[in-house]
Amino acid sequence: MSVGMAAAPVPYGCDPLRSRGRRFSEPPSRHRSPFRRDCDRVIHSTAFRRLKHKTQVFIFHEGDHYRTRLTHTLEVAQIARALARQLGLDEDLTETLALAHDLGHTPFGHAGERALDACLKDHGGFDHNAQSLRVVTELERRYPDFDGLNLTWEALEGIVKHNGPLIDRAGQPAARYREEGIPLGIANYVREHDLDLATYASLEAQVAAIADDIAYNAHDIDDGLRAGLFTVDDLGIVPLISDINARVAARYPSLDEARRGSELVRELISHLIEAVYAETGRRAARAQPQSADDVRHLDHPLAVFPADVASEEKAIKSFLWEHMYRHERVMRVMKEAEALVADLFHRYHDHPSDLPAEWASDLGRDNETGRARRIGDFIAGMTDNYAMSEYARLFDSPPELR
Repeated sequence: MSVGMAAAPVPYGCDPLRSRGRRFSEPPSRHRSPFRRDCDRVIHSTAFRRLKHKTQVFIFHEGDHYRTRLTHTLEVAQIARALARQLGLDEDLTETLALAHDLGHTPFGHAGERALDACLKDHGGFDHNAQSLRVVTELERRYPDFDGLNLTWEALEGIVKHNGPLIDRAGQPAARYREEGIPLGIANYVREHDLDLATYASLEAQVAAIADDIAYNAHDIDDGLRAGLFTVDDLGIVPLISDINARVAARYPSLDEARRGSELVRELISHLIEAVYAETGRRAARAQPQSADDVRHLDHPLAVFPADVASEEKAIKSFLWEHMYRHERVMRVMKEAEALVADLFHRYHDHPSDLPAEWASDLGRDNETGRARRIGDFIAGMTDNYAMSEYARLFDSPPELR
């Protein structure tokens, strides 16, 4: 089968008719599968709309054409759907997980996350995956019978485990959580609704996760070129990109710089998608899973880059780390953004009456940790614009972030 064509459904994809269901029982939809319903709920959520004014790398006022969390999320969803279609997986569940993966992100991207994690260090810290779970299980309040979106079990496990198991078979925190433990929001939730933290997530979730890597590698190159942080020729120190540049130059010897960059990004996305498709197929053929649960109980993921492409992708990340994420211009703005978020947290903590009435009233029922985390919930939900306007209101000093 050529890449791009839809594959027949595979037995190890998630079947919406065999979903483990929702935490709170609901009548089934007459016209939509459970996973399509999940996807629609994410799209119509307040948290999803707020992504349009949350930073990816560049603050909103630095230009209209840079990615935001929303445009990044849409690009992830497009890549994830393409892979799911080629692999014979459930596209609706894959799209749900792609669209939901960043719902817990703070204003100002990872700078805001670092600031909130520091502010909450004595109260469980802050983790954007755990916050995404809180958004879809508690913080969205749209329905009369439950808080959250009441997504299917498969959607919730994918949000929590798309990067792999959180605990080992002995129940101890694993991977990135080995040092500091399972994030509080996840640990509290799974006491009431088990998400099998010791297993991998479905292949749909794995595909959404690797689509995230493909999308941000490619579009961060695009945004870095647009911002003038580096040139197409500068990227030539990365072997894979040097090869792509050579092919583009052979086909289009007189192409201008902007179109060279666009063609590079397009070729890079295609190369990475094809590599994941091929490697996932090879791994599935070796493992021979016969159900989604078989995928979950393997001792390795299926949706990965082959070893040579993984090395190439690591080189791209290293280039972006040095030339973009650690660039003096970006670092200066992010440092200021971290300070802004920390100032807001401490102001609300010391003066709860500065919070909106519905948030301030809720604080009175909580202990110190509950109050701190409630303030964290409020700030995490902010857009960049709202955080800046709140800072100007509370400190009478409009932030520049330039």
